[in-house]
Amino acid sequence: MNNTITKTSFEFPNQKSVYHGKVREVYNINDNLLVMVATDRLSAFDVIMPKGIPFKGQILNQIATKFMEMTSDIVPNWLVATPDPNVAVGHVCEPFKVEMVIRGYLAGHAAREYAAGKRVLCGVTLAEGLKENDKLTSPIITPSTKEEIGLHDVDISREDILARGIVSEEDYLVLEQYTQALYKRGSEIAAARGLILVDTKYEFGKTKEGKIVLIDEIHTPDSSRYFYADGYEERQAKGEAQKQLSKEFVRQWLIGNGFQGQEGQQVPEMTDEYITSVSERYIELYEKIIGEPFVKADVSNINERIEKNVLAFLAK
Repeated sequence: MNNTITKTSFEFPNQKSVYHGKVREVYNINDNLLVMVATDRLSAFDVIMPKGIPFKGQILNQIATKFMEMTSDIVPNWLVATPDPNVAVGHVCEPFKVEMVIRGYLAGHAAREYAAGKRVLCGVTLAEGLKENDKLTSPIITPSTKEEIGLHDVDISREDILARGIVSEEDYLVLEQYTQALYKRGSEIAAARGLILVDTKYEFGKTKEGKIVLIDEIHTPDSSRYFYADGYEERQAKGEAQKQLSKEFVRQWLIGNGFQGQEGQQVPEMTDEYITSVSERYIELYEKIIGEPFVKADVSNINERIEKNVLAFLAK
């Protein structure tokens, strides 16, 4: 369990700043490039868990970069290179302060809100009589505000985003268009692998030239929820839980152990056995959605490996 990366403190040439997010650490190189390191930290309910998950950062980084390559023909993205299994390098962008969440099914947060009696989510009216994990008539976009670390992201409607000037109407129309296109492509790729892309979130930013691009992660188990397509209808008809590959199994384990990120609640102990099982689930999703075996990187000294590979890239 010691061979995980949960914090970095690199000093790269021409480094101007570093931002420590929930999972990723972003190094600004001369206001030109961003070096994004995917750590093995696990975040749930906007709380960082006390222990890292082996290979999680590598898995997230490689899924995200592969999906960026597979969607670059429909939506431009920030990616320049991947010099290390845990690292993506991209253009400096000004992030939009909203996350574009899109849902094709009533699951997760949306299902919990629905069960609590809410029928309007982020300004979108939901039909009566829905069951958890039911497919929606058409995908809905339910944005959330992008809060600073330690604060819960908050649901927000399209109308509120525009009224508060968080995003201009012209830009928001592009974000909606890109979100729908990415979800459609992601759903097609998932279907070809025997999976259902239930819901996901995208983050966008603007380059110095004013171009809107996809940033951060895409279609990873941290940002997305997947069901197995085989048996989905039968399980829904019987009211059974869906077989899924996503971080939701961690959330459910935490809920079952009395933790939902509320004040005064303690994170339950995560044993080595449980952490290994989480790592195995992440590897399973990688192999299922990417369609190829996961190759574990050398983790004997992850920080040293990352520093060496990034320095070699920057030297070019």
